[in-house]
Amino acid sequence: MSLRSAGLLLLSVLAALAAALVPTGRAAAAVPDQWGFAYLDDATPPPGYAPDPTRQWGSWPSPASTLVTVDQTGLGTYTVHFPQIAGKNGIAHATAVNSFGDSCQVAGWVVNGPNEDVGVSCFSPAGAPDNSQFTVLWTTSSGTLPAGATGYGYVYSDISGSLLSTYNSSGGANAVSKGGVGQWKVWLPNLGAATPLGNLQVTAVDPRQDAHCKPVGWSPTATGQIVSVVCTDANGKPYDTRWTLSYAVQRAVQGPAFPPKSFGYLWYNGSVPPGTTYNSTGAANGLATVGGAWQVTLPNVAVPSDHAQATAYGNDPGYCTFLAPWLRSSGTAVLDIACWLPGGAAAPKEQFFAAFTSAF
Repeated sequence: MSLRSAGLLLLSVLAALAAALVPTGRAAAAVPDQWGFAYLDDATPPPGYAPDPTRQWGSWPSPASTLVTVDQTGLGTYTVHFPQIAGKNGIAHATAVNSFGDSCQVAGWVVNGPNEDVGVSCFSPAGAPDNSQFTVLWTTSSGTLPAGATGYGYVYSDISGSLLSTYNSSGGANAVSKGGVGQWKVWLPNLGAATPLGNLQVTAVDPRQDAHCKPVGWSPTATGQIVSVVCTDANGKPYDTRWTLSYAVQRAVQGPAFPPKSFGYLWYNGSVPPGTTYNSTGAANGLATVGGAWQVTLPNVAVPSDHAQATAYGNDPGYCTFLAPWLRSSGTAVLDIACWLPGGAAAPKEQFFAAFTSAF
C-alpha cells in the first residue's frame, strides 16, 4: 500500500468519527462582521494588480465584480487592498506559496477610506526580503454565538501580551501572558472542549524583519483553551514580535459557518486527533506524504472562490508553506504543504495545522 493510500485509509476512519460532530442546527450567526481573502498569484505584480479571481472573495457588496487589488511596495513587500470592508478589532493571517522555502508574514493593516489595507512581507530562508506568492485574509467579528458545538475566537497580541484586537464568540475575555523572549500563553475561555477540538492558525506581525510564529503547545480544558505561542527570527532564535492567533471549532478559518457550507481543517501532530479533522460535508479528509511534503485532501469543499491557510506546530524553529496553489479535483481540494527549518533545509516531519474554506 502506498503512503498516500495508507494516509487516506487512516483519515477515513478519523473523519468518520469527526462527521458525527457536524452540527444539526446550522443557523447563520453574525460572525464575522467583515472579512476578505485572496491569493497573490504573481510575485511581481504590476500596480493595481487584481489576483486570481477564483481564489478571492469577501463580505463587500458584489464580490464577483469588485476585486481585491495588490500593489508591490518593495522587494518582498506588498499592500493588499480589500475593498469596502474597513473595520476595527480585526486580525490578519498570511501563508507563503512557493517551492523554495520563502516565508510570508503580516506587516500590519490599516483602514484606508472604505477599504482595509493589509501589508504582507516575504523573506528568503536566510531572512532577506524576497518576492513570493502568498495567501492572505483579514476578518473582524463582534457579538456572540449561541451555546453549542461551534465556536470562534482570536487575539492580536503586542510584544508585552497586551491585546490589540480580541474576540470570543462566547463573550468571554481572552487573555495573553508574556513569558520569556518570544514566548506567550493564550487563554480562550468557554471555547472548545476538554479534548482537542478545532483548528488554530498563528501568523507573525512584523514590518521590520523576518519572524516565524507558531503554536508550540495546546492544552484543552473543559472551561477553555490554553495555547502556547513562540516566535523566532530567521536564525531560529527567540524573538519578540507581534502576532495573531485564531481558533475555530466547526467554523471556517475567517469565522463564519453555514454559509459557507464548504470548508474544512486538519491538525497533524504525529497523528490526527479525531476532533481536529473536520469537513463540513461529512466527508473523510485525507493526509499523505508525497515527495517529502504533506498532502491534505478535503473532499467536496473545492468550490471557487476558495482559500487556504497553514501554520507549523511544535517546539522547534520550523515553519510551513504551500508548495503551490491548491488543486481542485472533482470537488476535492488538494493542499500540498512543505515545512522548512531556518536556512531552508526541508523539515518533512514538521507538525502543522491546515485550514480551507470556500465562499459558499
